[in-house]
Amino acid sequence: WSSDVCSSDLAMQKNFFQNLILTEKVCSLCSNNHPFTYVMAVEKIAGIEVSKRANYLRVVADEVKRIASHMFNLSMLAHLVGFHSLMTQTMEAREIMQDIKESIWGNRMDMSANTLSGVKYDLDDEKIEYILKRLNELEPQVDELMDIYFNNKIVKARTVGVGVLPKEDALRLGVTGPTARGSGVNNDVRNKAPYAAYDELKPIVMLEEGGDVYSRMKVRWREVKDSIRLVREAITNLPEGPVVTQKRPHIPAGEAVTRTEAPRGELIYYLKTNGSQKPERMRWRVPTYMNWEALRVMIPGNKLSDMAVIFNSIDPCISCTER
Repeated sequence: WSSDVCSSDLAMQKNFFQNLILTEKVCSLCSNNHPFTYVMAVEKIAGIEVSKRANYLRVVADEVKRIASHMFNLSMLAHLVGFHSLMTQTMEAREIMQDIKESIWGNRMDMSANTLSGVKYDLDDEKIEYILKRLNELEPQVDELMDIYFNNKIVKARTVGVGVLPKEDALRLGVTGPTARGSGVNNDVRNKAPYAAYDELKPIVMLEEGGDVYSRMKVRWREVKDSIRLVREAITNLPEGPVVTQKRPHIPAGEAVTRTEAPRGELIYYLKTNGSQKPERMRWRVPTYMNWEALRVMIPGNKLSDMAVIFNSIDPCISCTER
């Protein structure tokens, strides 16, 4: 389990609501997934049923974060191959997502969207119209960027055939997320074990067979496109109902394991409770923990100048892994 003594001890000193804030601090780019997965574990133990509206709103927050996270990683790829104007263009397009986050949740990184038995925010017609307008601005820019990343000679020269992870090694090492899907492994938790509203919204699994940096890049861009679709569908078909079902639920003794598809891959939470207001034990396993080992396969035989590009292609999060 990829949490160190300090983080796990701190989680067991806080009550269930305080841990909403703590878990969101584990990682900035995956910040929504940590409290999201955590509240699902608490709700599982307590037998809490979340409203359909809240589940749709959880998907909206999660997919907004996925778009922003993927675009940040892709901009770093452009930087590392020396295509600095492409990096700038990618980051400028990403600012649309940052604007949405700031306008809807009041923060450009930690959105605090989730709470026990639901979400802390709601969308009215004005906010829905705003999100749709900004997505309509973003999508043609994404299409243009995809064309450059997929076809530009500079990008292809530095990514095609670089850092290859064969499918059998991806399966053997248990890698997750776009790192695995770039090697043809169909492991998207949103499809394999649907949660929230994903059983109705049905994300499309993006698979590539090349197993190289180029393939992992293509997976991320295609997921950005599909995430735009998912957000549109979720907010235009938002069910009626409350956003929270229980204000201060009682959490009985029990154990739960939950998982979600974070931008980097499968995020797992283990929670044990004893009937008090604080967890008895809590651990999390982050995607980078599994993907890190794949570098042992990806790196040998490549040029020294490709090391940073390969490293970036697993979208590593040091803070996640060390906590």
